[in-house]
Amino acid sequence: MHNTCADAVFILGDLFEAWPGDDSRHEGFEARCAEVLSQSAVKRKVFFMVGNRDFLVGPEFLSACNTTPVVDPTVVSAFDQRILISHGDSLCFSDTAYQKFRTMVRNPAWQSAVLSQPLSARRELASQMRAESERLQATAQPDLPMHDLDLPTCQKWMHAAEAQVFIHGHTHRPADQALNTQNMRHVLSDWSLDVANPPRAEVLRWTQSGLRRISPEDAARKG
Repeated sequence: MHNTCADAVFILGDLFEAWPGDDSRHEGFEARCAEVLSQSAVKRKVFFMVGNRDFLVGPEFLSACNTTPVVDPTVVSAFDQRILISHGDSLCFSDTAYQKFRTMVRNPAWQSAVLSQPLSARRELASQMRAESERLQATAQPDLPMHDLDLPTCQKWMHAAEAQVFIHGHTHRPADQALNTQNMRHVLSDWSLDVANPPRAEVLRWTQSGLRRISPEDAARKG
């Protein structure tokens, strides 16, 4: 993020595996992340949309990092084009278990109750939630299709936003898909630099020429 020539960077959620609260930004890994965001925001505008893993990222952290919060979904306009961006999890209607979980954790009363606990307790809760998520992924039946966004609703959102392009994450299955003759969707990859081989850390760059995926290998060759 430090070396990009972009005028602005949009982070569409799941930057963190879990976020136990904005007061965690003062120590450890979270403090290093806050430093990177702050340094990046000195050179360009940085925008952040929460995801299904870091939904507790709040205004204190973003303000301290000079990072602008973005609602889900949002329209971005540039180069005489409108693009709709979203984390994407709210449109995975077929994943009914997740939708129940999402309703619970996005409830302000639930968040307030959790954030009132000591940071150590919240870290433990976050660890338990990630462990359960990984367990469910590991035990998923391989012959069943993975949950995807509801595509008719995607197109309704795009029509309402007067956008012909939809960019989202959440499913972590990178793809460029024509929804019809006029609408495209671009799915972002997840980031895994420590475990995946080759490393996954794609970004989608938007210029006057259009959208282009840039992999870690592409970035290294440019560097």
